Amino acid sequence: MLDKRSGSRLANLWDDAKAAAMTEPERLVYRSNILGSDKRVTNYGGGNTSSKILQADPLTGEQVEVLWVKGSGGDSASIRLDGFATLYMDKLRALKGLYRGPEHEDEMVGYLPHCTFDLNPRAASIDTPLHAYVPHAYVDHMHPDAIIAIAASKDSRALTKEIFGGEIGWLPWKRPGFELGLWLEKFCLENPEARGVILESHGLFTWGDTPRACYETTVSVINQAIDWFERKTEGQAPFGGAAVKPLGPDQRRAGASKLMPAIRGLISQGSHKLGHFDDSAAVLEFVNSKNLRELAALGTSCPDHFLRTKIRPLVIAFDPADPDTDAVVARLTDDIAAYRAGYQAYYERCRYAGSPAMRDPNAVVYLVPGVGMFTFAGDKATARISAEFYVNAINVMRGASSVSTYVGLTEQEAFDIEYWLLEEAKLQRMPKPRALAGQIALVTGGAGGIGQATAARLLREGACVVLADIDEAALAKAHEELAAAHGKDFVRPVRVDVTAEQQVAAGFADTAVEFGGLDILVSNAGLASSAPVEETTLTLWNRNMDILATGYFLVSREAFRLFRAQKIGGNVVFVGSKNGLAASPNASAYCTAKAAEIHLARCLALEGAEAQIRVNVVNPDAVLRGSKIWTGEWKEQRAAAYKMSTDDLEEHYRARSMLKRSVYPEDIAEAVYFFASDMSSKSTGNIVNVDAGNAQSFTR
Repeated sequence: MLDKRSGSRLANLWDDAKAAAMTEPERLVYRSNILGSDKRVTNYGGGNTSSKILQADPLTGEQVEVLWVKGSGGDSASIRLDGFATLYMDKLRALKGLYRGPEHEDEMVGYLPHCTFDLNPRAASIDTPLHAYVPHAYVDHMHPDAIIAIAASKDSRALTKEIFGGEIGWLPWKRPGFELGLWLEKFCLENPEARGVILESHGLFTWGDTPRACYETTVSVINQAIDWFERKTEGQAPFGGAAVKPLGPDQRRAGASKLMPAIRGLISQGSHKLGHFDDSAAVLEFVNSKNLRELAALGTSCPDHFLRTKIRPLVIAFDPADPDTDAVVARLTDDIAAYRAGYQAYYERCRYAGSPAMRDPNAVVYLVPGVGMFTFAGDKATARISAEFYVNAINVMRGASSVSTYVGLTEQEAFDIEYWLLEEAKLQRMPKPRALAGQIALVTGGAGGIGQATAARLLREGACVVLADIDEAALAKAHEELAAAHGKDFVRPVRVDVTAEQQVAAGFADTAVEFGGLDILVSNAGLASSAPVEETTLTLWNRNMDILATGYFLVSREAFRLFRAQKIGGNVVFVGSKNGLAASPNASAYCTAKAAEIHLARCLALEGAEAQIRVNVVNPDAVLRGSKIWTGEWKEQRAAAYKMSTDDLEEHYRARSMLKRSVYPEDIAEAVYFFASDMSSKSTGNIVNVDAGNAQSFTR
């Protein structure tokens, strides 16, 4: 039984008019994109497409047959021309003469670069022989849920025959590579009428003599499988039926906000992890089912699913009828330790003499009855994609277990894929993580000039950032700009009034759900006011205290709670002011509140040190350009205090400074980054003035 919630049938998206105006390589991109646009066809980064195209050899000018095939990495939905490897078909065929048998399969990958056409730098993937040796011009290899549900069934071969007759063949499990390419060629030659083949525990291969025919075969085969499943399983309760009822949406998020930081802390001792929460209908159906533990223990089947989700998930014991989150948190240490021990044992059972060293033994997927699914990885995008892959796996298990018995990869096959030397080489080629990779920052006043500049600086170093601000319009604009520049996975907006206790708590809870926890708090929300003391109203005084003292206390308290729940340290940076150290005329409320803020930071540094929570202060001065506090009355008020025009104010501050330089939001952001990074790992309770030099504000 497949998930009908995502839509019943695949639509035929092929547009003849569009395709006719394209070159042959462009039609390959087009075919790939429309196939990859539906996650029911293939998962992120999964599957590949190819076309065999006649092109002029750059050396001889003669027409030669060139295989265009999706290269290593990349995603079908978004791939462009530069995502495809190009190889001479005559050279690929010549490789058969070098092949020494399955035990020497991996060495064939080293020959693929020698087949490169036109010096294309895109590396060919391990699936290249699978496309090369299929004797058809156009080939699709996809990972559709409906097909893998057949491929992962105990009765896979018989079901393939029942559903497709002789039109679609079947081949037993074989790890992708040269040998499987030869198997596909043999199948095609022996079955010339076949339109495709199902690979056990893996996916679907289809082909055609035109790009359109190939595409339409892929779509029709998947739809045929969907139709069969719907008829076969009508009225069945998936996964043995429901064992528990889910919590309501707000309760699920509340549970996630407590559980995710606790899990994150336990699995981030070596390197920080980012989390993703999924409580979609498909996930809830699975985690609430009677067969949850039985099916989860079997792991996934498709190699792509497995590589993203580990040998199996960790099922967390939780009773939604008696939702005692604290008790679950108390058990997590033992649960995670048991999973690690199990993973270690799996590694020892399956390893070879030359296997790579054991990787991170922590689970990627965490399933919680009544709540949903958490996934953790080194970056947010990978955590999200891992969740998508496990949803694919859920759909596969739903289908396979409803018509047969679901079968996961054998332990040894799973290990051979996870610790494949070619996979290890791919991991070793990955770029070094950026300085703040895996870290989560929350920036209050995030929509202002300093807040946005700080967020951008942290994002450039790999952090995920939550923008917190009271100005919804400015917040939306800042979020849009930063997401466009740095990727939507990395930044989230949340409306927070830092003076409202419940809003602050909710903002931090949202941060925990969106990313898994918190590592860096940049407390930057502010205002500015100017008035002689005798004209300073109690309302004005309290407003300064509420935002600049109480607000900083409230966000710090919530950050400390999260840091202590995670037990992996933390980092607080206050954006203070020169006026916290040096008095200014007609600004008693502002200066006093800023002084309180600085002293609060010192108190927090004392309390946080034993838990490796560092607290430091950056003191700006006269950040006129880009800072929101200068867009209101403050600018006019300060100009009046100094008896000058607003047009002269910036030059006044510049000339007043010892270095005779202006200070910009980006300068403050640099100082914040210094305190947020390991460059200042042995500093706490400190103040850095970014004011171009002001003797009055020298720290004493």
